[in-house]
Amino acid sequence: MKIREAINKGMVELKVNGIETPKMKARLLMQFMLNKPRQYIIVYDENELTKAQENEYFKNIKKLINGIPLQHITHQQEFMKLNFYVDNNVLIPRADTEILVEEVIAIAKKTEAKKILDLCTGSGAIAVSLAKYIEKSQITAVDISEKALKIAQKNAMNNDVESQIIFVKSNLFENLPNDKYDIIVSNPPYIKRRVINTLSKEVKNEPTIALDGGEDGLDFYRKILKNGYEYLKYRGYICLEIGYDQKYDVIELIENEGKYRDTYSKKDLFNNDRVIVTRLA
Repeated sequence: MKIREAINKGMVELKVNGIETPKMKARLLMQFMLNKPRQYIIVYDENELTKAQENEYFKNIKKLINGIPLQHITHQQEFMKLNFYVDNNVLIPRADTEILVEEVIAIAKKTEAKKILDLCTGSGAIAVSLAKYIEKSQITAVDISEKALKIAQKNAMNNDVESQIIFVKSNLFENLPNDKYDIIVSNPPYIKRRVINTLSKEVKNEPTIALDGGEDGLDFYRKILKNGYEYLKYRGYICLEIGYDQKYDVIELIENEGKYRDTYSKKDLFNNDRVIVTRLA
């Protein structure tokens, strides 16, 4: 079977099984399997695949149909123009989270902040990006999962920022020394527990621990806001990613704590409220 024929067949199989963006995913799977760029696939699309290549390709097509995310097959995801390794032990970095990272970078440049705490670091996408784009920054990246921390360390090394990041296995603040930070940033689990079973097959193949925000989706925000002030420098910032419908709930939590001021929100590319920023009063 020719490259072009395999991609077309793969695309049809994905489409009839309700997989989103089937053409792009069929092509990306071929690029991954052949370890070639897009241009190669276009120029040499009449080349014949070996039987082994053909079998491997359609085996991966079946994985996509069964709900395995493309990124868990290719172990690749771009974020903030950097390349990240991902697998089923971490949440796949998403474009929405770039809004959070860009806002932290803007705050850091405005206030000359260097010392940043990243809670629930997962793949390390936030920590690595901040280390890369904020000169002389010192990042502490925290996660409860040992496997996630190993992936985050791998991504720090792959992007040449391992010397700027300290990795700590901790349930939020539990194992942290009583240090002070300019900024605390987090993309915590924020899906309501009862909603998880209604998510797409792909999302349900991501680690539940990275999705489950408790009964109302707000468990982690409560803990971060309740304890975060103890770890902030004078007028330090807390920057949080939120679910599209959580803006007013999280702002209420902030106001109830009575320790923060100048709270504002930022929207994502689809005009959903996605980021909440507040600072120590």
